[in-house]
Amino acid sequence: MKTPPKTAPVPPTAPTDNQVIKKVDWGDFRDHLATADKDGRRMWLYPKKPRGQLYNLRTWVNFVLLAIMFAGPFVRINGSPLLMMNIVDRRFVILGQTFWPQDLPIFATAMLIFLTGIVIFTAAFGRLWCGWTCPQTVLMEGVFRKLEYWIEGDSHQQRALSKAPWTAGKILKRGGKHALFLALSFLIGNTLLSYIIGSDALLKIITDNPADHVKGLTFMVLFTLVFYGIFARFREQACTFICPYGRFQSTLLDENSIVVAYDYKRGEKRGIFRRKEGAQARKTSGLGDCVDCKQCVNVCPTGIDIRDGTQMECVNCTACIDACNNVMDKISRPRGLIRYASLNGIERGEPIRLTPRLLGYVGVLLALIGLFLFLLFTRTEIQTTLLRAPGALFQQMPNGKIANLYTVKLVNKTHHDIPVTLRLEDSPGEIRVMSQRDIVVPAERLFETSLLIELDASQLGDNNRPLRIGVYSGDVRIETLKTVFVGPRPKANPQP
Repeated sequence: MKTPPKTAPVPPTAPTDNQVIKKVDWGDFRDHLATADKDGRRMWLYPKKPRGQLYNLRTWVNFVLLAIMFAGPFVRINGSPLLMMNIVDRRFVILGQTFWPQDLPIFATAMLIFLTGIVIFTAAFGRLWCGWTCPQTVLMEGVFRKLEYWIEGDSHQQRALSKAPWTAGKILKRGGKHALFLALSFLIGNTLLSYIIGSDALLKIITDNPADHVKGLTFMVLFTLVFYGIFARFREQACTFICPYGRFQSTLLDENSIVVAYDYKRGEKRGIFRRKEGAQARKTSGLGDCVDCKQCVNVCPTGIDIRDGTQMECVNCTACIDACNNVMDKISRPRGLIRYASLNGIERGEPIRLTPRLLGYVGVLLALIGLFLFLLFTRTEIQTTLLRAPGALFQQMPNGKIANLYTVKLVNKTHHDIPVTLRLEDSPGEIRVMSQRDIVVPAERLFETSLLIELDASQLGDNNRPLRIGVYSGDVRIETLKTVFVGPRPKANPQP
């Protein structure tokens, strides 16, 4: 039975070419979800296993990213982990450098650089992040989907298994798959936990009696179930329903953005391929290179037809490119019917170019990088916070001096202990550290103590006096603090 030729919807900006496209059919693909039937029930996807150069390259990229993810907590730089985001203790380690809440401007600038970088990549290359480096895609397509192919087979075998009655073989395959998914989810949950509390603390929890860590174990079980639900059941819906990134495309993409695109000028009008039909005869009959084999749809992990144009559900995984290239090889036609291209590249043959909008994004990114480097290189090894003790006023000392009590907090951002001394810069007086003589701030730790500053009453012209206190490591001044010294209110002169 012959399949009637099918035409694809053409973008509104596409020029009409009666020799290429005989009829424009807008279709109804935007009126319903590819993963839901007319009653709104979910249609389970069984994407065919991709094969091709881009799939092989993506497999290697996934391998590198997974290796970094699972090895990251155990890699040490100067004794510190590669990455740790300890929200509980408010201690963050990035590339071996320790950051504290006092470094919030650096964090905020780094986050803006990350978001701006994604905006630039999206404006220039579409959802490259989603298809190649997003953790959801890397784990789903690089780990869980591969295990599913290994256990249950390719898409047609998975469909047959789903429809088959529950036999011992089906129970073994399904049970083994979900047991493996649960184990992997538990491993992923523990790995992410090690990025929060550190690998040493995680190993201690694992080797301790579980009864001593009931709360932590409960949260770990919950995290495991969440990851299992995402990768075993939710799958592509995490990208199409939950993640807001795909919806930003409408504001970030333009006709010059490089996306996974179908060359409708070359592909239309669609028609089945006959081996005895030559390329010239096919062109004369008004048919394009698309043979309507639907291989691009069969391999799509979100179930869309890329021939309908750029869609929110497309994650730029390039599986459709490999599938179409394999078909083109079989019918002796050039590759690239589906490829990385821009709308202007397909319609007008324009090369990739930098647009004013993209240059503006790049300018913003360079400015943020400059600010980040400035904040990073001007970051001090010790950061000190000096506050007056709550509720404390001045004290009259036995020697006649006036004393104020302060609380000082010092954060050591280095990997070694630092001895610190505090000196009055503009006033003769004395600083006494309560409970100890010398201040030594431990490596990568917060040190807190109290100070008593004494001044002669003769130095106090009024009840408040500004002070400048230098924080020194040896003879090197790290920073200068400013505070106010409170004294007694001067007595008013008596009336004659």
